[in-house]
Formats: sequence, structure tokens, C-alpha cells
Amino acid sequence: MFMDFFRWLHIAAGFLALSIFWVPILTKKGGKVHNRVGWVYVASMATVSVSALYMGVYRILSPQSDLDTIAFSWFLVFISILSGGTAWYGVRVLRFKKHQGKHREWVDLLLSSLLLISGVGISIYGFRLGFPLLQWFPLIGVFLGATQLYYWIITPMKKMRWIIEHIIGMLSCCIATVTAFTVFGAPRLLDIESVSPLLWFLPSMIMTPLIIGFSKHYEKKYNKKKAVVSG
Repeated sequence: MFMDFFRWLHIAAGFLALSIFWVPILTKKGGKVHNRVGWVYVASMATVSVSALYMGVYRILSPQSDLDTIAFSWFLVFISILSGGTAWYGVRVLRFKKHQGKHREWVDLLLSSLLLISGVGISIYGFRLGFPLLQWFPLIGVFLGATQLYYWIITPMKKMRWIIEHIIGMLSCCIATVTAFTVFGAPRLLDIESVSPLLWFLPSMIMTPLIIGFSKHYEKKYNKKKAVVSG
């Protein structure tokens, strides 16, 4: 019964997050709509994270689970860490806008480290199984965890860097949600056994250039080079 509850909770929260995802991106940053819908998105992603963790751990520990089920369950666990960790990071960089290096909030460092370590561990597990989804997808966590830790421990050299980090965190959440839908939700809705492994990585292939694009846009916007005035 609890499994069914968390499954539908996970699906509902995921659909809500996907349906409102573009609102904070397209509305005025810091405006009322942006902030209100943004918090709904964060709450949805927190729900996705908690429900994915429950379902993943439940299936890993279940005596009825075979090797394939356990492998997909570890993917759910990683989705939980990825969605929760990136959403948390996206919120916390707003909380610490004036961050000047040597960040001492242990929970932030812990979650970023967990994202990094889990990415390494699950990727190794995937290579041992020969399971492409677990081989390559967790490398996103390795990269994001490492860059988050780097941001927390150094002094940002450019203005308004926290805006870029906030966007990276929230867009990374979307990668987790869309990938989970592609792997689990789409096959069930279409009543097919599975989709092409290439589609598993399609959300990352689409969202990563989007993250880079937004990052460069705001970096140029807030760090314009001063024109040199000749005498």
C-alpha cells in the first residue's frame, strides 16, 4: 500500500514540476510570480526526491527483487540524490548571496559531497553490471557535485555569480525529473516494455546546452567589460 502511495505521489509531483518548470525561467527574476511558482517547483522536487528514495530503497531491500529491478532501483536512489541535492543547492545559493569562500554550513557541503560520491559509486556499479544508464548518467552527479563544492569553498570572482549557480541548480533538477519520466513513466504510458537507451540520455543532451546558454547569458549581463576610454 505504501509503495503504491509513493509511486503515485512521485508521478504527481513529477508532472507538476514539469508543467510549471518554464514559468520561473520566463517570468521576471525576483518577481512575485517567479518566487511563488519557484517555491512550488522546489516543493515538487523535494517530493520527487523523497518518494524516489523510498521506492528505490524498498525495492533494493525486497527479497522479490531480481538483478534488473535492483539496478533500476539504484537509479531511483540516484535520482533522489540528484533532484534533492540540486534543488537544495539552488535555494541555498540564494540564501548565501554574499558567500565569500570557505563556506561552513556543513549540510550544504554534505549534500554536494553526497552527490559527487554517489555519482562515482553508482557509475562504478553500472560498469560492473554493464548497464549503460548507470554507467554514464551518474557522471552528471560527479560533475555537479564537484562544481558545487568548488563554488562553496572559493570566493566567486565574478559579480552575481549566485544567480548563475541558482539557475544551474534548478535546471539540473529538471534533468533528473525528465530522465526519470523517460526511463519509467513514458514506457508505462505508451504500454511498451522499454525505450531506446539513447532516449535515456536525451534530456541531458538537451538540458546541458540550455544550462550553458543561460549561464553565459547572465555572466555577460552582469559582468560586462568596461570600455577602454582612449585619451
